[in-house]
Amino acid sequence: MAHTFEELVQMQYVADEAHTTVEQLQDQYGPPTRTAWTDDQQASWSTAWRAWRDLAADVQAAVTEHAKEQGIPRHQVEADVKKSARHPELVAGG
Repeated sequence: MAHTFEELVQMQYVADEAHTTVEQLQDQYGPPTRTAWTDDQQASWSTAWRAWRDLAADVQAAVTEHAKEQGIPRHQVEADVKKSARHPELVAGG
């Protein structure tokens, strides 16, 4: 399925939010090598990590497809998408 640039930016934003959730859980639970995580903590972290991994893979595939369709270097599309998702104020000129 073809995605617009705006859709790619939204996908990247969602993947970044999922990554933030993983990081927050890691911070909350502490390093698993120092403090054993409970089964519930391990399950929560694993679920969040899988969601992030799957979302990130979806973004990567969509970026590759978009770059091919538009005839733009993939690395440029990826950089533009990440910039727009993470720093919309820079893209909007503000």
